[in-house]
Amino acid sequence: MRLVSLLHSGRPACGLVAGDAVLIAPPAPYVDLKAVIEAGALADFARVCEGSGERVPLEGATLLPVIPNPGKILCIGLNYETHRRETGRDVVDNPTIFTRLADSQAAHGQPLLRPRVSTDFDSEGELAIVIGKGGRYIPRDRAMEHVAGYSCYNDGSVRDWQRHTHQFTPGKNFPQTGSFGPFLVTADEVAELDSLRLTTRVNGQVVQDTTLDHMIFDVPRIIEYCSAFTPLSPGDVIATGTPGGVGAKRQPPLWLKPGDTVEVEITGIGLLRNGIADEAA
Repeated sequence: MRLVSLLHSGRPACGLVAGDAVLIAPPAPYVDLKAVIEAGALADFARVCEGSGERVPLEGATLLPVIPNPGKILCIGLNYETHRRETGRDVVDNPTIFTRLADSQAAHGQPLLRPRVSTDFDSEGELAIVIGKGGRYIPRDRAMEHVAGYSCYNDGSVRDWQRHTHQFTPGKNFPQTGSFGPFLVTADEVAELDSLRLTTRVNGQVVQDTTLDHMIFDVPRIIEYCSAFTPLSPGDVIATGTPGGVGAKRQPPLWLKPGDTVEVEITGIGLLRNGIADEAA
């Protein structure tokens, strides 16, 4: 299944993608996709949407971040060898983790905002995991049972603010700098995660291109590690890291500017597209 969060008749809603349309879920009993996942009701949700009778075109719909209200967004840094090498970071035995706030996210089709205090705005194409079943100390061999599905993520980075200290948080949390979408593709739709190809384009030019089997820490290891230090809850999001090719490490640097377009595409998952605009004065 492909599920979306969107605005419908001026209110947040969610629905099931059916071809070129979205079947809108009624407001009750599931107010949003996080509530659907918390209830363990993805199959029931599909039936509710199919029986609702309310159908809108997918093209032109105003989407929201796939999970607009996650309890946690955990981001994995330096998780591809090509990116680790281009940054000059040391080899490590455990994942590098930082957090992103929910209100820093944008949706597919919504502009990402270059903040007023910087011009060093960069993109990072990533696979996002959405947690389906919560848990603590989840063992690696059971980790995939806790995945509801996948989406595309652009972990947009304000690089000078990211480099102010050894902590990444400020440069990763300016409003509307990271994007998430367009769909949640349920885990049963993805047969072989490692073979999927992640491609990032800036104005049509490929800047990142790899298969997901090049992650240093794979999805089961990430879930095992993260669930050891914090309970994972339904609807939590984990952005699994970006490959080499980020704008900051190009010569000259490829900074995003108003009028640019960034696309993050993962085969079988979707294509996330955002323009770039300046933050309002």
